[in-house]
Amino acid sequence: MDRVIIFDTTLRDGEQAPGFSMNTMEKLEMARQLARLNVDVIEAGFPISSEDDFGATREVARQVGTLEGAPVICGLSRVGLADIDRSWEAVKYARRPRIHTFVATSDIHLKYKLRKSRAEVLKAAVEAVRHARGYCQDVEFSPEDASRSDFDYMCDVLSAVIDAGAATINIPDTVGYAIPREWGERIARLRETVHGIDRVILSVHCHNDLGQAVANSLTALMNGARQVECTINGIGERAGNASLEEIVMALKTRKDFFGVETRVKTDEIFRTSRLLSHITGVHVQPNKAIVGENAFAHEAGIHQDGVLKEKLTYEIMRPEDIGRASNKLVLGKHSGRHALAARLKDLGFELAGPELDGAFKKFKDLADRKKEVYDEDLLAIVTDEATKIPETYELDYLHVISGTGVVPSATVRLRKEGQVFQDSGVGDGPVDAALAAIDAITGLKGRLQDYALRAATSGRDAIGEVSMKVDFDGTVVSGKGASTDVIEASARAYLKALNRMMHASTQRTKEVGP
Repeated sequence: MDRVIIFDTTLRDGEQAPGFSMNTMEKLEMARQLARLNVDVIEAGFPISSEDDFGATREVARQVGTLEGAPVICGLSRVGLADIDRSWEAVKYARRPRIHTFVATSDIHLKYKLRKSRAEVLKAAVEAVRHARGYCQDVEFSPEDASRSDFDYMCDVLSAVIDAGAATINIPDTVGYAIPREWGERIARLRETVHGIDRVILSVHCHNDLGQAVANSLTALMNGARQVECTINGIGERAGNASLEEIVMALKTRKDFFGVETRVKTDEIFRTSRLLSHITGVHVQPNKAIVGENAFAHEAGIHQDGVLKEKLTYEIMRPEDIGRASNKLVLGKHSGRHALAARLKDLGFELAGPELDGAFKKFKDLADRKKEVYDEDLLAIVTDEATKIPETYELDYLHVISGTGVVPSATVRLRKEGQVFQDSGVGDGPVDAALAAIDAITGLKGRLQDYALRAATSGRDAIGEVSMKVDFDGTVVSGKGASTDVIEASARAYLKALNRMMHASTQRTKEVGP
């Protein structure tokens, strides 16, 4: 069967979406899981966009791209030669590096954004590809806003960059403008028109502004494309990208129709989706195809009756196909360290040493408070351990007084480098009071910009997961905390943000010097 190359851009296009930014450690953890998922290409970042993105892309190349059987590690760049140099500096450590360069080809972008002529853009595209080929054989080129580009001009550009050495030609529906039938016809015409197109891999990158990203991607495959650029949970700019899990499972479930296959290990899909949600704090809607909470749920009596008699009546896929276990109960208070480590490995976390010790302590504390511990509990408590930063301050004690007609107050005790510090605070509510007490101890005052609370697990004893963004004198950082006590979860999230801010300040001081 033909094989489709799965190009994952969760760490680049997906991470660019508001609310989805990841630090280097979080990108590394996600990249490791994408490697377990067995995607073909990981677009790790846009190296010239920031020092953080350069560093994250470089570390993904170093730590994930050097593994046996690792995916291609790709860096994005504009057609500027400095962009390409920076991209290569980040990805060169990988076993299989790729440079992906792009420039807009639509008259709208040429006139209003680039303010360049068609001839200037064509020349820049060719120079960029030649420059990139000086670094590596694997060069990809994209004509941005391809769905609104003049067809004949775009063909001229594509023919020229193929002659210059591009190995993959990616056709982006940058603004989600295309409709499946016309998109399929456009891909078919490109294959007939572009000189040298038979020598390269033809790819598509579809956005979801009109809800057509997956449909457009599948239609492109039917018309000869053999690489699809997509993201976990469909995250990305504006309305997002084509969803990896939907494309892969469509090809697998309807292989009788499409006649193509991927290398993706589909039983890693669910844990990959959940890991992304826990890292970003943004969760998929319940009715999301493949990975939503309701994707395999049945409430209507007729459906329940049919499924009980034969699952095929209302399920075209098995939960196990995407790695979704039917029994979520995994561990309890009598479980040991080895059992926890084995289950975490099943969930995509390979912890050892101090990281495992920290996760085990949190697990035992939770197991003493809960009758049942589920996979979601483990994800909620261990994600912080897997991607944590040094804890300058640790929560040692929290006592809150609150109620109707009572001024909320809190007493907090923190540990720092073996020393114990305690102070109190009052506020508009118990959370505000706890944060005020932390401010009194640390001497740092943060201003909440965003606060979100959700039940990470089910039941009356569910874990509450708090995500917040805090402004410390112009430095905005995020933090997450989890506990069966939402006030404690809030305090932990605030401390996580505070520690992240202090760690970032220390790193900047080291980079700049005294």
